[in-house]
Amino acid sequence: MVLSMGTMAAAEDEPVTLVYAEVNPLDTIVGKMATDFKEKVEELSGGSITIDIQASGVLGSENDVLDTMLGGGGTIDMSRISAFALTSYGGQKSMLLSLPYTFVSRDHFWNFATSDLAQEFLLEPVENGSGVRGLWYGEEGFRHFFTADEISGIEDLAGMKLRVSNDPVMNGLVESLGASPTVVDFGELYSALQTGVVDGAEQPIANYKSNAFPEVAPNMILDGHTLGAVQVIITEDSWNKLSENQQNAIMEAGAYASQLNREGSQSAEDEVLEQLKADGVNIVEVEDVTPWQEAVKGVIEENTKGMEDLYQQILDMQ
Repeated sequence: MVLSMGTMAAAEDEPVTLVYAEVNPLDTIVGKMATDFKEKVEELSGGSITIDIQASGVLGSENDVLDTMLGGGGTIDMSRISAFALTSYGGQKSMLLSLPYTFVSRDHFWNFATSDLAQEFLLEPVENGSGVRGLWYGEEGFRHFFTADEISGIEDLAGMKLRVSNDPVMNGLVESLGASPTVVDFGELYSALQTGVVDGAEQPIANYKSNAFPEVAPNMILDGHTLGAVQVIITEDSWNKLSENQQNAIMEAGAYASQLNREGSQSAEDEVLEQLKADGVNIVEVEDVTPWQEAVKGVIEENTKGMEDLYQQILDMQ
């Protein structure tokens, strides 16, 4: 390996280990992104940065991890979170990314994620004094509903108890489809589906399979209500402990992992979908998304108040 000047300089810096939390297993799209980042930043920093990935939710749910990071305990330095998870932690703009049917395609999302506007969204929490900064974006595919009982269309979701994270947009989305939003911790979702506490939930395809949800909810309807936009964050304390060379190594490795995520996400998802079909999961295609879009109009209006122009900028990036 030929060492660049930056790598040689970073290699002389004080060694640091950063704990990186990931709620999903390493064999998911976002788990792979964590591994790609780890390998690249350790190489670019000449070994002065070590990334300790704690995957499969061992450090708790996304909200648990955020509470720990924002609490300043110093036990978690970095985390991969859903883009909208920071909504109640000083990242109000990020909520726009989780509004239903905002992104018409993966390319539409990446047009946003590589724009100047994306940087404004990533840095909003730290500018609002929350103590964490966004570093880069990735995605884990479009999110779809899956259920224990067979479904064939939007009308079948009416009356169902659907698991949501405690998020105003998801609550509104589920209610607008005639279902009951039910808050269940991600770590308890499998047993909640098994015991009938909830009738269904929603996840990207790869996470649905990796977490063994087809065993207890073998029906998935490909409505693609939101793209699973994610971001990687670091606490401001941890960021400030790094030398400038190490910070540069983090950003360069992040751009590298983000690009690999962009290149590999669709094919990884296609592979999983074929496997699910082969395993006998009832996969329902949605031929016309119009009824779904009509149902959620009110949710979009409610959650874009005061940010209409900003939301339109995102829509215009398709």
